[in-house]
Amino acid sequence: MTIAISTARTAPRRATALGVPVATSGPVPRAVGLSRAVLAKVGFEGKNGQLHAVTRPDGSQVMALGVGEAGRLTDAVLRTASATFARAAAKHEHVAVALGDLDGVDARRAGQAVAEGVVLGAYRFVAYKRDKARSAITAVTLVAEERRHRGLQAGATRGLAVAEAVCLARDLDNTPPLDLTARALAERAVEIAGSTGLDVEVWDEHRLAEERCGGLLAVNRGSVEPPRLVRLTYSPRNPRGTVALVGKGIMFDSGGLSLKPSDSMLTMKLDMSGAAAVLAVMSVLPVVRPAVKVVGYLCCTDNMPGGDAQKLADVITYRNGTTVEVMNTDAEGRLVLADALILAAEQGVDAIVDIATLTGACMSALGLRIAGLMGNHDGWTAQVRTAAEAADEQVWPLPLPAFYRKLLDSEIADLKNIGGPYGGALTAGLFLKEFVGDIPWAHLDIAGPMRSDADDGWIAKGATAFGVRTFVELIERYGAPGSPAGSR
Repeated sequence: MTIAISTARTAPRRATALGVPVATSGPVPRAVGLSRAVLAKVGFEGKNGQLHAVTRPDGSQVMALGVGEAGRLTDAVLRTASATFARAAAKHEHVAVALGDLDGVDARRAGQAVAEGVVLGAYRFVAYKRDKARSAITAVTLVAEERRHRGLQAGATRGLAVAEAVCLARDLDNTPPLDLTARALAERAVEIAGSTGLDVEVWDEHRLAEERCGGLLAVNRGSVEPPRLVRLTYSPRNPRGTVALVGKGIMFDSGGLSLKPSDSMLTMKLDMSGAAAVLAVMSVLPVVRPAVKVVGYLCCTDNMPGGDAQKLADVITYRNGTTVEVMNTDAEGRLVLADALILAAEQGVDAIVDIATLTGACMSALGLRIAGLMGNHDGWTAQVRTAAEAADEQVWPLPLPAFYRKLLDSEIADLKNIGGPYGGALTAGLFLKEFVGDIPWAHLDIAGPMRSDADDGWIAKGATAFGVRTFVELIERYGAPGSPAGSR
């Protein structure tokens, strides 16, 4: 979906839908054509996410867009209002919206938020539907005073690029596992690298064996599809640091021999959401051009119960010599992430962050809208949390108590891959911590917010691509861990 965004002082005649912001108090803009009393009668109060459409005799529409309290406008408010507008105006090709012309909101940030909201709100995955109809929106005019045009346009350009990256991740996440294998995702990564100028390296099962990547090889044993590890690199001139992004790419998770119940498998095509998020972030870095070197790792394989599948009590040996006893084959994500964490640490990066649909325990603790955030460095996890707040993606810090580490002790190996029935998100984090050494590291468990059952603001039903915008913000704001987060 390609949408062009421009700016103008007034809505052009070709725009057949106009979105006008209305707060919970104060005058209603004249363009709406209705008084606050009339709007109240139809249940419109100006709350963020509310919309009321008025159809004119010529078929065009004016839509009142709720933005909440006038003095408390944020990027998140504008993004939600824009997404709501995009869904309601889906039958119009050219639309106009005045959300970028509000006092107290930086023009650049407003342009970015509106562009992201429109694109993400208009998103639909229709690849497997007979009716391929998507949103008809192809052009958006941001209506504002002329002095705001330059900032709005710059922000909108960035917002479009980031939103398209989110849509890329959503498309990958929503694709059935029959069509998106580890090999297919690696091929897509190579295509994206070729078109964007990223460096890319793909390790097949033979190279993985040579490099002693024990986790990917062990988890893959039950699958007829071979594994892939993809390493993408964005290298700007004179970078102020190097950050590694690591994404879990379990293309389908049956649980292996520790087989999941059928209902629990229904969303397991999304178990590669972490890898898709990392690929999407890498794809947009050449556009946003942060002054930070970034290395992205995609750890890709199925987890299947084949005749040669790894068994309970098997022991994995990693390239750094660490041994792990497998006590549950459905705790496989941490096994493949460990390979990439070791590689990133060997590369000597300044900081690492991984993203994974890792544990049901995190869903139980934080629900379906909030990701768990853990790490070994308060300054680095604080940067991740700040970036998430800017992206309107909810995260919540969880502890990594040292006294729980003993729950991972194995009778015969250095570690076992589960820590018992309690604190599963924390013991999973403690397991990953074993593979990063002293490098500042953060872990995002996105098992809850990987998917939504309904449209909600900028979130579309289905895959959410959670983490893409957080990671873009994180890279752009990056400061050496231990120092305050930078700002653009």
